[in-house]
Amino acid sequence: MTQTSDKAAVAGPELAREQVERTRAELGQTVEALAAKADVKTRAQEKAVEVKEQAAVKAGELKAKAGELLQQAQDKLPDPVKEKAALAAEQARTKAGQAGQLWQDKAPEPVRQKSAQGAQLARDNRSVLLVTAGVAAVAWLACRRRKG
Repeated sequence: MTQTSDKAAVAGPELAREQVERTRAELGQTVEALAAKADVKTRAQEKAVEVKEQAAVKAGELKAKAGELLQQAQDKLPDPVKEKAALAAEQARTKAGQAGQLWQDKAPEPVRQKSAQGAQLARDNRSVLLVTAGVAAVAWLACRRRKG
């Protein structure tokens, strides 16, 4: 054999080994990519996190917009209306306090206990009550729209 054919004979197996290693590496990457696509649970969790983050951003934007609109509405109210609203709110607080005191004085003990339990239950399940009230309001509006 000549020197050139010796180099080709030695280079042939080394070249083949390098190609095999490259092919193995590419195959490993392909398998990892396919496994990631097939892992539905992880993909769903990642999507849920993404949607949650988007919802939080949107909620923040809406809250800021609502604050701006509230401030604009308050700025447009004339001072006599603001004063009247503050007076009405104070009167409502006073009347509510009087009604509460009358309730404490006149209601029998078992009724007060049951109402306190109901109030506590309502405070504990505030989100459920709010959702239910929202659904009821939407249903009422839908029925009202059909009639009108």
